[in-house]
Parts: sequence; C-alpha cells; structure tokens
Amino acid sequence: MPAVVETMMFQGKLPWHGEGTPIDREDCFSVEKGLEKSGCDWEVHLKDLMTVDKAQSAVNYAATEGNAFELKPNVSHRAVVRETDGSVLGVVGARYTPLQNKQAFEFFQPYLDAEEAFLHTAGSLYSGRKVWVLAQINSDSIEVVKGDEVCPFLLLSNSHDGTSAVRIGFTPIRVVCANTLSFAHSNSASKLIRIRHSGQVETNLERIRETMSLATREFEATVEQYQSLAAKQMNVADLRKFVKIVLAVDNVHDADLKTRTKNTLDQIIGLCESGQGNTLPKARGTWWSAYNGVNEYFNHVQGRNNNNRLGSLWFGVNEAKNRTALEIALEMAG
Repeated sequence: MPAVVETMMFQGKLPWHGEGTPIDREDCFSVEKGLEKSGCDWEVHLKDLMTVDKAQSAVNYAATEGNAFELKPNVSHRAVVRETDGSVLGVVGARYTPLQNKQAFEFFQPYLDAEEAFLHTAGSLYSGRKVWVLAQINSDSIEVVKGDEVCPFLLLSNSHDGTSAVRIGFTPIRVVCANTLSFAHSNSASKLIRIRHSGQVETNLERIRETMSLATREFEATVEQYQSLAAKQMNVADLRKFVKIVLAVDNVHDADLKTRTKNTLDQIIGLCESGQGNTLPKARGTWWSAYNGVNEYFNHVQGRNNNNRLGSLWFGVNEAKNRTALEIALEMAG
C-alpha cells in the first residue's frame, strides 16, 4: 500500500480512499481477527538511547584512529521500536507508556461480546507510527433529511511516535455517501475522551467506558444540530460568505483573492450545491448541504492523494477544520 496507509482492514464496501483488506462480518466481533486482518498484530517496546560526547569522542578518535567513542545513556528519552522489523517509530520522554495495538483493540471487546458494536475499519498509518480502530455501533441510523442518514461509529486513534494522546470518541458517518464526518461538535464529553501515554493508560481506558453513555447522548445532540441545519435554507450570498469564513479569507474582497484561493472557493461552493447527497430534495440549498460541501472538499478533494487525506482527517488538521465548519454553519444559520 502507499506510504500513508501502511496496512488496514475493512468490513463491507471498499473505503473511499480505496485501500484495505476485507474482513468477513462474522470476524468483525473478534479482536484476534481484527488484529490479523488489519496488519496490526505487532507490538512496540521502549529502547534506551545512547548519546555521544562530541568533545570526548574527538579525543578518542584521534587516539584510537576512530575505533572508540564514549557513549553516555540518555535518561530523558527513549526510542519506540517495532518488534517485528526493528523500525524506530519515534523518540519519547521517559514517562511515556505505550498502548499496544492489542490493548487498543481490546478496548472494544465488551461491545463486541455483547454485539453492541462490530469492527468496521482498522489499520496503521505512516509506517506504523499511528494506528486507529473504528467500530460501528449496532443502532438504527438517524435520518437528517429524507434519504440522508448518519450512524454512530466509535473511533480510537493512537500514536506510537509520541505526537498525540490516545483519543476515543464518537464520529458520525453520513450513509448517503459513506463520508467520514468530523468528531461531534466540541463538548465536555469530547474533552474527557483523551488519554495521555502515562503509566495509567490502561486504567484510564477502563474509566473511559463510563463516559460512553454520555458520548451517545452527545452524538444524538449532534445529529439534532445536523437536522437544524437541514431545516434552514440559505441564499447564494450567505453560502459564499460561509465558505470564505471557513477558508479564513472573509476579510478579502473577491477581486483581491489569489487565483488558487478563488479556485478553491468556487470548487467548494460547487460541492455545496451539487456534491454527494446535496442534491436530495430536502438537503438542497440548506445549511446542511453547505456544511457537507465543505466537509467533502476537506475529506475527499484536498490533499496530494486519498491516503494523505485519511491521515489528515483522523490525526491532522482536517478534523479540526470540519469541526470549525460545523460551528460556523450553526452560528450563521442561527
């Protein structure tokens, strides 16, 4: 697979980024099968680092013709090494505690055992530095407008390079176009579902389960926000203003926009008007179609390729952009 998506599995239709190994529905309730099919059945370990004293090493080199160097242990940092191939995934602080892939998958085990959820996609990105597991919640989809549904998924994302905390949260999938939307609108539950790589990482995962009922209610509240957007029409001027605010060029006159920015603006407006699912009778011309047009651009169009967009959506700036777009749409729709 391309560099960003190293390995992954999926259940059902091939994901929009076009990568992955299919997994049978009956295997979607098995952590072991999920680990195997996703290519994440490996562990990491921490390895001590050694540093070279430059001044001393120069003396040693001159005295021994380069055959001896003085190495000193680095007590403040350690390397995260993948056991299967010995690759160094990152350098982390002394207090960093890794969350193994199996532990990440096992977080979902109670939901899988009770058949309250099943594994949907999982895999590693950026040569193993980042890993995610996405499980679909066994519940009825909620219709935003006629023919346009969203259903809840539970996403766990983790980094082995120390660049981000373990993150767990609900994310809605727009069924009409299989479009992975952003995390729910910023709320207290979202802030709680973030776990640092410390010695209590496993204990914190257990505590996170206690917040799931609250997160479910927050998901339903977010769908209500989507429905409120779909209930409000917007005009052409407001649509253009909305997209310009999202692109942070709302204070720039159209005549002064750079060519690249103008092309992006026009492209997003086109998606807002006729993008995936936006021509449905109840969606056309609403703030819901405007939000989804922006979402479609960031998740399906922007970026060098589909794999880079996937990484940006779940670990990078696009997730934040989607959330900001929702906030702006809700404020402008009133």
